[in-house]
Amino acid sequence: MAQHNDTGNWGEEMAARHLCSKGYTIRDRNWRLGHREIDIVALSEDMRTLVFVEVKTRLSDEVASPEDAVDRKKIRNIGYVANSYIKQNRIVLDTRFDIITVIGKEGDPSPKIEHWEDAFNPMLAY
Repeated sequence: MAQHNDTGNWGEEMAARHLCSKGYTIRDRNWRLGHREIDIVALSEDMRTLVFVEVKTRLSDEVASPEDAVDRKKIRNIGYVANSYIKQNRIVLDTRFDIITVIGKEGDPSPKIEHWEDAFNPMLAY
C-alpha cells in the first residue's frame, strides 16, 4: 500500500477515536458509492444528528491547510453519497457535514486534531 494510503488510514483512525472520545457513535467508515466515499458516518453525542465526516490527514500544515483540500467538487461528491446513504438506510434524523483534520504521522503520540462541525452544506456547492 502506498505511504499516503497508510497516512490516510491512520488519520481516519485518529479521527474516529476523537469522535468516540466526544461521545459520538461510529455507524460506518469508508462508506462507498461507486468511486465516491464518505470517510466516517457517525451519530452525534445526543443521537439526534447523523454526521458525515470528511477526514484530511497531512504530515504537516506548513504548505497548505488540510481542510483546503475539501473543494467544491469534493463537497458535491460527499453530498451525493450522503443522499444515497440516507435513502438506503431510511434515515430520519437531522444531518450535518463536518471536517476533521489530523496533522502528524503514525506513531505520533499526540497528533494535532481539529474538528469543524457543520463545516459545509453540499446544497450550496452547486
